Amino acid sequence: MVTDNLNETSYNNHDHHTRHPRLRLGVFGFGCVGQGLYHVLHETQGVKAEIKKICVKTKNKQRPLAEDLFTFNKEEILNNPDIDVVVELIDDAAAAFEIVKAALQNGKSVVTANKKMLAEHLEEIYQLQKKYNKAVLYEGAVCGSIPILRNLEEYYDNDLLNSIEGIFNGSTNFILTKVFEEKKNYLDALKQAQDLGFAESDPSLDVKGFDPKYKLVIAMAHTFGVFVTPEEVINIGIDKISDLDLKFARENNYTIKLIARAFKEGGKVFGFVAPQFIEATNPLASVRNEFNAVQVQGAFAEKQLFIGKGAGSYPTGSAVLSDISALSYDYAYEYKKRHQLSGLVYSNDLLVEAFVSFDADHAIKIQDFEQFESGYSALGKQYMAGLVKLEKLKEWSQTPGVGIILAPNAKFVSASKQTEKLQLA
Repeated sequence: MVTDNLNETSYNNHDHHTRHPRLRLGVFGFGCVGQGLYHVLHETQGVKAEIKKICVKTKNKQRPLAEDLFTFNKEEILNNPDIDVVVELIDDAAAAFEIVKAALQNGKSVVTANKKMLAEHLEEIYQLQKKYNKAVLYEGAVCGSIPILRNLEEYYDNDLLNSIEGIFNGSTNFILTKVFEEKKNYLDALKQAQDLGFAESDPSLDVKGFDPKYKLVIAMAHTFGVFVTPEEVINIGIDKISDLDLKFARENNYTIKLIARAFKEGGKVFGFVAPQFIEATNPLASVRNEFNAVQVQGAFAEKQLFIGKGAGSYPTGSAVLSDISALSYDYAYEYKKRHQLSGLVYSNDLLVEAFVSFDADHAIKIQDFEQFESGYSALGKQYMAGLVKLEKLKEWSQTPGVGIILAPNAKFVSASKQTEKLQLA
């Protein structure tokens, strides 16, 4: 009997975890994710929240909900004392940031899935949360339905994480899947992805690696506690993959995936996005179509792989709903790694093992490699492989006719370490 009383007492001491009676939401945007959120909110019993107002841009558009639910004036949400939480789901990053800032200043918590806006303003959003004592949650911004940020914050809060990597973009993964499984060429696969709505009419954010870079910038803040701007992170896309690359991959039983990765070594954090040849035995090789995968490696938990749908109305809508549910318990990111791992600095001073292909008239030389491994020419194209400075790869990736794919199980060497080795030798 005594133990029952004890349990009751300790339970009552946790009253601060009780739910708010019912959250009142003001939503910005009613596109793919906004509609997904509306449906998942009305299908689920668990989350006590209701949408009070939805602010949209286009006036004379047919919408499936009652007209009085919509407004064209953002102040009707931002200045409405009856709204507790602002849910920001628009695609304009600059306007989204203004909404987030105004919501916090007006004492409202925020849920957003806008990865570009977050990546560009994360440090400022971190400061605004502290200043106004309101939370901004954004699980839906990184890899759709995979609950990676909350896991980085809560489950891995005391594990010394060494790396995070994976397939962070569903559109490019869909394109590459079609290329390998249906022997399509790159352009036909891209067109199919656009027709199905997985890739935008202007696909450059996806295929040039900007979208996974934004997600990586956000993930690095929660993995290593470093705030980095998107401009600092090098991204190489899949838009230069040639038929010869595909032939090489098929002959060697590789696939190609666009990999975002960040890792820690000797007080530095390195991060970049680039396509890579992946061996058939690698778990990432079997992640198909619009699915995403995130692999986390820690000192204690070792390697763990999360796989889930990375894009689409319902997967992202469910991640947004999970954030709304968390707010009903007063949850906020604590950015624990920021306080534990202070002193880490971000760097691009890295050597990367890569295959570089280029037309015969390009002046890429063996001397451009820090460590040259092999080279051959075929069908008017030259191939060279070896360790190259990451900054050099960036420069080449912006040159027409030059393709870059990282080696399978690529080696990464801190450039300062390599210099030390050479001096010792």
